[in-house]
Amino acid sequence: MSAPHRSELQTQAEASAFSWFEPILGLLVGALGGLSGSALLGASLTHGLLLGGLFGLTFGLFFARRAINPGAGLIWGLSCAFLLWVILPAGIMPLLTGAGHSAAMLRDARDHFPELVAYLICLGLPVGVALGVRGMRRYKAGQPEFRWARAVVAGGFSGTLAGLIFSRWMYVGEFFPLLAGFRQLNSQTLAVTLHFGIALLIGATFGLLFQGDVWSYGSSMGWGLGYAIFWWFFGQLAILPVIAGAPLDWSADKGSELFGSLVGHILYGLILGVVYATVDRMWVRLFIQSDPLNREREGPGFRLLRSLEWGALAGLAGGLISSPVMLATGILPSVVGLDIHFSTFFGFLVHLFISVLLGMSYGLLFRNEAPTVGFGASWGWLFGMIWWYLGPMTLLPLILTGEADWRTSAASAQLPSLIGHLIYGAATALTFLLLERRYTRWLLSDPRTAARELRRTRPLGTPAPALWLFALGLGVLLPVLLG
Repeated sequence: MSAPHRSELQTQAEASAFSWFEPILGLLVGALGGLSGSALLGASLTHGLLLGGLFGLTFGLFFARRAINPGAGLIWGLSCAFLLWVILPAGIMPLLTGAGHSAAMLRDARDHFPELVAYLICLGLPVGVALGVRGMRRYKAGQPEFRWARAVVAGGFSGTLAGLIFSRWMYVGEFFPLLAGFRQLNSQTLAVTLHFGIALLIGATFGLLFQGDVWSYGSSMGWGLGYAIFWWFFGQLAILPVIAGAPLDWSADKGSELFGSLVGHILYGLILGVVYATVDRMWVRLFIQSDPLNREREGPGFRLLRSLEWGALAGLAGGLISSPVMLATGILPSVVGLDIHFSTFFGFLVHLFISVLLGMSYGLLFRNEAPTVGFGASWGWLFGMIWWYLGPMTLLPLILTGEADWRTSAASAQLPSLIGHLIYGAATALTFLLLERRYTRWLLSDPRTAARELRRTRPLGTPAPALWLFALGLGVLLPVLLG
């Protein structure tokens, strides 16, 4: 065995070997985070110290190997902190106090909203990033090369360009969703400058954290969505009030007041994801790839048409499966909140037509993202939730009334539609997976195309499950909790 090969195997063995450094690091960072969270909430410092230390120790024991870089560590830390809040303040405690029925549990979860903010910012963020930095050094072997210029330039440009989505509201209505927690601006010029500064910061850090996790336009939208939700908590509820010299207010009432900003952040994150995926792909083609003679069995045009065809069929299946829910909740014959009614049959046809169009967008965005049924269902749920925020919450009222309605009352009225969108997304994704899997097997049987197809397909073991838990959980929960 050659010396370089033996050295590589030794490095991999050392990386996979158990180490107490990660649990101890998690324990220390978690304890400090728990202390700071309790101090900010005015709670028991001893309780915060013990809870934070236990969270960090558990994360270091069971999730350190998944935190292979700061981005993966952040998303795993946030998802674990959210899960901890669901289990303790929003789950076990209401049951122990006798608040077992749904209305009481929802009210109790709303009362514990400040703990959710503290868990995410004071526990999930520092523990995840600390162990992610450690993992980047420990698991460096075998990871793709990280390129700083690619991350900062592509991310910063994408973030700034995505900030233009709000230009109409900024210059006409003086509505700045990324600055909703900052009340100290008297000049529109200063507000616009700060808005694009924050957009640049979010975009640049997005590129730095998630360069290796963006595989397609769909997954990039998913990561943009999750990162935007995190920035709503971190920016609107923590950083901007501190900069403005205002006291921290992590109550559910404050969250309800900033709900419109949450929807704005989500739309910004989706645009950021699409633009970043485009710019990053152009960067790779221009500066990294250097094999123009490698030919594929099918050209890009055939791949595009095949994705549209499969997506249309999958969207039709998803529309048929979700139509009973839409009909039972009264959404099919009427557009909720806009007093526009159709006959049931005409509403059904419109529903199927829109389902086909959305399915085509799924085929374009999420091809090669779901190697298993679990991956397919999860990406489908995320896709359905994305279109709930884009469709009934934004585009539909914008087209019909000229204004997007991001109030909590509008979100509450649209909650039955959210259930239908989630069912539609899962059915569409699973149907698309069945169509895609048969064709992929044929490609993998040919050694000339097998390696290329495997590189296109998202491997197992990525931080995608953490993204689903965090983005889906909070994307569905927050309209219910704050509405």
